Amino acid sequence: MSAPVQKQPNLDSVTTINPDGSHFFLHPADVKGRWTLARRIFGLALIAVYVALPWIPINGSPALFFDVEMRRFHVFGLTLVPQDLWVMFFGVTGLGFTLFFVTALLGRLWCGWACPYTVFLDHVFRRIERWIEGDSVARKKLAAAPWTAGKVVRRVAKHSLYVLCASLIAHVFLSYFVSIERLYGHMQEGPLAHATAFGIVVFLTLVLWFCFGWFREQFCIIMCPYGRLQSALTDDDTVVIGYDEKRGEPRGKKKTGRPSEAFPTSIALATEVAKGGDCIDCRRCANVCPTGIDIRNGLQLECIGCAACIDACDDIMTKIERPKGLVRYDSLNGLTGKKRRILRPRVIAYTLLGLLGLTAFAVAGWKRAKPFTEDFSRMRGQPFYADGSAVRNHYQVRFYNKRNQPARFSIRLENAPEGFTLSGADTMVEVPPLGDVTRPAIVVVPTGVYRGTTNLQIEVRSEPGDVTIRHEMRFLGPDPYTPQP
Repeated sequence: MSAPVQKQPNLDSVTTINPDGSHFFLHPADVKGRWTLARRIFGLALIAVYVALPWIPINGSPALFFDVEMRRFHVFGLTLVPQDLWVMFFGVTGLGFTLFFVTALLGRLWCGWACPYTVFLDHVFRRIERWIEGDSVARKKLAAAPWTAGKVVRRVAKHSLYVLCASLIAHVFLSYFVSIERLYGHMQEGPLAHATAFGIVVFLTLVLWFCFGWFREQFCIIMCPYGRLQSALTDDDTVVIGYDEKRGEPRGKKKTGRPSEAFPTSIALATEVAKGGDCIDCRRCANVCPTGIDIRNGLQLECIGCAACIDACDDIMTKIERPKGLVRYDSLNGLTGKKRRILRPRVIAYTLLGLLGLTAFAVAGWKRAKPFTEDFSRMRGQPFYADGSAVRNHYQVRFYNKRNQPARFSIRLENAPEGFTLSGADTMVEVPPLGDVTRPAIVVVPTGVYRGTTNLQIEVRSEPGDVTIRHEMRFLGPDPYTPQP
């Protein structure tokens, strides 16, 4: 059996890529500590939320449900139709600038704690790997060992569980678009009965299996744009994970003790101890890193802020009776002994822009959060029709019912000048649950009353009349009027 390959992290190349461009597989050691425990609890809570959202009903629909087939988008009780999607622009903008704010203040906290990719990789797939193949040393030995029956069994068992978990994640993802009830119905039928949904699940399962089983940290390093974007969002006052070089250097073996005024040592020993830093160069921080960096080389693109190196170093400091915090959450200014500022221009700007986007989303969403909406437009063709008796404008109204029960609507002209009538205004429009109905609306005025282009107001009211929507429209016609043959 060949010895496991060791690779020294450096700043000249990415640890996970070999000189020939092939993938160097990492086997990060497990670590325990307060930050690791907090991340695990938070990650499992996020997974629970991801699984639970399609099951939680709000106003008769799942809490988060993008019903593409019916063109309805349900977001925590707010139901949007395609005409309302401009509202989502403000929501996405607000969330984007909120992420910018968090990054400017706390660095890559999102990557290490809340990114779905990291959450599933660290708290599901790596746990499966450690359960089947053992700790870091055992996994390295297994990777370097020849293919035996035992190795095949372990690899098949691991990847079988990987495929199963990837399939479950893919099915939950699909339930955000077809609902849990319909997804369960699809699963009771053959794959070809719902070929599109089945194909999406198969595709997502294979992609997730590839990413979590092989590509892993390469996605964060190579493909994810956020890692590169963060350098433009942070500064020397941003909280990151860093190594206290002033305290740790020069690194070396643990010294026998530290001189004190009460119990002075010999001059030679005192000089030796004074020259040594707290870092004993055990490489524990590098061994636990999921992206293969050495945090002692400074802040690097590959660092996702997972805090594994903090717990690893704190554990070593406790064992050698040194203060914790040699590797810690701090700003670059804080690590060099300078004062760290919290309120900076970029933080204030991102805060204001984030609040602006979220406020606009809340206001627009509240205005659009009605049990129904409608789309009023002029019909295609001529702008108006005129003959010897009347002038007509043809419009159409499309009613969208956002409720899970039938709805009835009425339509009429509001405060119209004398002589203007709306064809069919005395009839009620029936719309099925979560459905839509299109009806023509023809406005007519006798030629003897018509005096030119007129502004009118049309009113759509639900029955019972709990919601009313009014539209301003422009009635067009010849000016001055000349009868048509």
